[in-house]
Amino acid sequence: MMDDELCGYDRAMKALDCLCRAAGDFKPRAAVVLGSGLGSVADEVEDARILSAAEIPGWPLSTAPGHAGRVVMGTLEGCPVILLQGRVHCYEGYSMQDVTFPVRVLGMMGVRQYVATNASGGVDPDFAPGDIVAVRDHINLMGSNPLIGSHEPRWGVRFPDMTRAYSPRLLEMLDRAAAGAGLSLKRGVYAAFMGPSYETPAEVRMARVLGADLVGMSTVPEVIVANAMGMETAVLSCVANKAAGMGDERLTEEDVLRVMAGSSRSLALLIRALMRVLASDDR
Repeated sequence: MMDDELCGYDRAMKALDCLCRAAGDFKPRAAVVLGSGLGSVADEVEDARILSAAEIPGWPLSTAPGHAGRVVMGTLEGCPVILLQGRVHCYEGYSMQDVTFPVRVLGMMGVRQYVATNASGGVDPDFAPGDIVAVRDHINLMGSNPLIGSHEPRWGVRFPDMTRAYSPRLLEMLDRAAAGAGLSLKRGVYAAFMGPSYETPAEVRMARVLGADLVGMSTVPEVIVANAMGMETAVLSCVANKAAGMGDERLTEEDVLRVMAGSSRSLALLIRALMRVLASDDR
């Protein structure tokens, strides 16, 4: 893991310098983070410039299945975009600061819209494996927060308002993009647990009582930091399975990746449609 003294602004500046040198004149407007099994979306990028995470100073390296650990810069449906093929998780042994380090660098690079994807377990009984859900709010059950510790003013506010953490404007754009692509898009609340064990049936019942429609092990720290840095944020969650206790099936990593692979075409269509909408937007 990363040494504490390298977890601050200087570390981020070194990563930023590496990305900017690779980007040249390219200036990404939006960032898309591709979760478990969804890395194939990056194949759609035109004029792609690709870096492995290992080439970027200080960049955390993913050990999770389905996370390739690459950064892809290019154009998608007319929108300048930077895609992260995979993320790191706290359950890999990384700190909250490491998990959100790429978000910091993207914000410093001038990214305005941060769009994350993930795999989730369906708590809402109406959600089926393969459904794509636009997250409208979250519940942080991870037991920590990436903003804990000394405050760096150059990274945004100390106490970000999370009332509209999931941009209503981007949610409306996602609805338009889904309709234009002929896709069904649901909405829901995502509850984040630390992992890596799947949630127990009792924990799923608790999450449902609290108002969650989905459960997962990522994304929420990224959303907190993206909001603190002033980025518009949206999250697309692919339901990989019924959450524990919601069905009779035993939960396995292989099944999650299989469903994600099956959902990747629909998600790719939706992300492309969203990029078209963003490309035509002058904000």
